[in-house]
Amino acid sequence: MKIVIAPQGFKGSLTALQIARSIETGVKKVFPDAETVLVPAADGGDGTLQALVDSSSGTIESATVSDPLGRPIEATWGAMGDGETAVIEMAGASGLALLALDELDPLNTTTYGTGELFSAGLDAGYRRFIVGIGGSATNDGGAGLAQSLGISLRDVDGNELPRGGAALANIDHVDMSNFDDRLRDVEVTVACDVNNPLCGEDGASAVFGPQKGASPESIKQLDAALSRFADVVESDLGVSVRERPGAGAAGGLGAGLMAFLNARLAAGVDIVLDAVGLDDALEDADLVITGEGQIDHSTIFNKTPVGIAERAGKRGIPVIAIAGGLGAGYQETHDKGIASAFTLVSGPMTLDEAIADTSNLLAGVAEEIMRTVAIGRSLKP
Repeated sequence: MKIVIAPQGFKGSLTALQIARSIETGVKKVFPDAETVLVPAADGGDGTLQALVDSSSGTIESATVSDPLGRPIEATWGAMGDGETAVIEMAGASGLALLALDELDPLNTTTYGTGELFSAGLDAGYRRFIVGIGGSATNDGGAGLAQSLGISLRDVDGNELPRGGAALANIDHVDMSNFDDRLRDVEVTVACDVNNPLCGEDGASAVFGPQKGASPESIKQLDAALSRFADVVESDLGVSVRERPGAGAAGGLGAGLMAFLNARLAAGVDIVLDAVGLDDALEDADLVITGEGQIDHSTIFNKTPVGIAERAGKRGIPVIAIAGGLGAGYQETHDKGIASAFTLVSGPMTLDEAIADTSNLLAGVAEEIMRTVAIGRSLKP
């Protein structure tokens, strides 16, 4: 029996690889001779960097960069085991979680630190990048990233714009003369699960601005600034980003990555599952076990378990999911290819207790699942 174990990490608990190993322990108690293939997975959000590094036997690297308010912090990036691909999670440098509630300021927060992570990867010799852009604290259209990479954004008097989204209202032209030449031939793939345009009622400022601290007045200000930015980018670079799907992701960072680095935006789960080699792992598999911290209605929107189930389903391979919790609507995942879903919680316990004992709980529920599978294999049709 060949079993592919491809979970996502449980936020605040274990990484995807740690979870896969715990599930493997339970499987082996029932089927000690089973072939188990561990495929740490993710969907472009939290845990993507770790999953890609673990799946490729890569390394986690660190760099001192600017946080969303320009303060120095230590952030991590991933060097995949292929020796060619770097992984960047913009949230590690420009993310919402880096700021206290009273520090949220989308008029002035910047993606400059995300650009510095690119530079760290370039310095290490990487020319292929996978970028996760969820969880941003910024609304600057990727202007900060551009500035960190040697692109000058200037006002009508030729002065460099200050960092932050509000400053884009005064952009007059883009000066590429000092652009880091190492970036001219890079391949950038962006894990992006939203299709919002850059501007307008469905754009970056209106949809995502409020969670970053934007007031109704500042939303209008930021939207107008991004609109001006789009006009100048199209005029000077010949790249139209205003209406492109995904341009509004991460406060317009999607637009900036497309405009300045010719990035390709794609569904996060597909990028990750391709990168970790899931399709190869599924060859001749008899069963897939996947999972995430919470399986509920939102899981059907191309989250990791459903992305895996769709690929397994094309090969007729059944999929079982294990979750930290089963929320409202989790049954909807059955229609997406997940045959059954289990929670790892075996009895009354607090969240802290469950997190502390996740490894043992996973092994336990995996063992019980496989005991049930053994019964099914012994029944006569």
